Amino acid sequence: MRAAWLTIEGLGLTEGNTRIIDDVSLPLAAQHTVVLGPNGAGKSTLLRLIHGLLHPTSGSLGWPQPLSQAMVFQRPIMLRTTALANVMYGLKLRGCAATECEMRARQALARVGLEALATRPARLLSGGEQQRVALARAWALEPELLILDEPTASLDPASSREVERIIKDIAAAGARILMTTHNLGQARRIADEIVFIDRGRIVEQTPVGQFFTQPQTDAAQRFLQEESP
Repeated sequence: MRAAWLTIEGLGLTEGNTRIIDDVSLPLAAQHTVVLGPNGAGKSTLLRLIHGLLHPTSGSLGWPQPLSQAMVFQRPIMLRTTALANVMYGLKLRGCAATECEMRARQALARVGLEALATRPARLLSGGEQQRVALARAWALEPELLILDEPTASLDPASSREVERIIKDIAAAGARILMTTHNLGQARRIADEIVFIDRGRIVEQTPVGQFFTQPQTDAAQRFLQEESP
């Protein structure tokens, strides 16, 4: 069994009188973990807590070793500048020298098939192209953990396939993948492990094949029936 790269203990997040994440405890050890659950279950919130964008009101995140991270959202944030400058931005924040920044950014754009659009204003690109710029920006940082929140939810099928290919390429380069998706086929193709969350609580954590063939709870069974085409 692999050692956990993150151990979550009693994690909770309360806003007002609403318990959004409720006493979540689990180890994450798989190379590729997909978090599934119905709308409003707390998937995106859990990812933001792990990435440090939100601070829990209870519990802890135990990192045996710090991991360099990058996160890509459903709707990527594009700066009012070129695709190349968008990719360079994260590198500059980490103290990368200008010449090296540009070289690494161009390499990252080439990996996602956008080298020809390097000087194009990022906000004028299509949704699929913007998401590929966001992935290039993340990949240029050489993250040990790539967190993705519904990265293909707003994309057409062709763009979704291209984004999925890039995610697999980043994983093949050695990054751990932690992502949410409503695309069950995508979850099966990417995940080693499924974490199923419902109403802010972890209901199941099982290998991907077992989750789809033998879900252990009524909640997971209902979810699969409702989400399956």
